Amino acid sequence: MDCLTCGADTVAFAIPDRFENHVPGAESAVTLCTHCLSMEPAKNPPPDDPDFDRISDAFPTNPDGAVAFALLLGLLDNLALYREEITELLEAVERAGTDPLLALDRLAADPDIETELDLSGRRRQLEQLL
Repeated sequence: MDCLTCGADTVAFAIPDRFENHVPGAESAVTLCTHCLSMEPAKNPPPDDPDFDRISDAFPTNPDGAVAFALLLGLLDNLALYREEITELLEAVERAGTDPLLALDRLAADPDIETELDLSGRRRQLEQLL
């Protein structure tokens, strides 16, 4: 599926039960754009093993951490609204063995990512949440 915002490829993934309340709507699967990081409901069933490396090598290699990080990115544009969910996702990424703030730094430096969101600025705000 192509991104509705920029037309780039997307990565579809299922939302684990423990994170089902972390996504707006009653979605069971979403897509994350490989270019602008927009998150949208998935129209088709996602693969069992989503390839987050298509987005960036900044993604956690642990599948649980990668899904939590992808959901985190999808919620970052509404930090005030999703503060509790974002905090839980940050902790989930950390429990999976990845420093989420370092991953955000690496993603912000990735020349293939062009998001309207200031990832460096959000990183500073997230640091205050931890």
